[in-house]
Amino acid sequence: MFKFTEEYKGTVLPLNISNVDTDAIIPKQFLQKVNKTGFGKYLFHDWRYFDKNQCNLNPNFILNKKIYKNASILLTQDNFGCGSSREHAVWALLDYGFKVIIAPSFSDIFYNNCFNNKLLLIILKKMEVNYLFDLINKEKIIQLSINLINNKVSFKDKNFLFNLNDFQRFYLLNDLDSIDLTMQLNNKIKTYENKIPSFLLKRKEFSA
Repeated sequence: MFKFTEEYKGTVLPLNISNVDTDAIIPKQFLQKVNKTGFGKYLFHDWRYFDKNQCNLNPNFILNKKIYKNASILLTQDNFGCGSSREHAVWALLDYGFKVIIAPSFSDIFYNNCFNNKLLLIILKKMEVNYLFDLINKEKIIQLSINLINNKVSFKDKNFLFNLNDFQRFYLLNDLDSIDLTMQLNNKIKTYENKIPSFLLKRKEFSA
């Protein structure tokens, strides 16, 4: 199972489109399961396929280019993940193999959903994102190095800084989820519960 280390390296797939909404990431007809696996084949479904059965690939869509088959970093544009809140969009991106998404901005709800699922979102300046797109146009394939300690994205001698607070870093590097975080406070929770008067523990809740 994947776990972030202090420095992550990956190949970049360029999706130079703004305002990619969650319905484009994964259409509503594929939201019927509640487990987190099996959604990768539906990622960008209506752009990726010509048919409803995922048989006829669109050769012009970037995900279908063989050179980006093993890409794990998605580079895209403003307001990625806008539209309705659906955690399936995050699951589809992860199940396909993306570990990091870089853009100038993200939808707030989508950002939080990604963080909770340990999909790292990196916000760079618009000019920096466009620089990376121009670089890919020239190089075709680039690998970026992402340092989670120094909050730095690097390509050769070019560096870009991003924001990652101490809590986010701890959460990612220790491969935690919300349950793990709660369990780390288990002793404090028990101490608090032991201080609760017994008559409060025995009280009954009434509904109207």
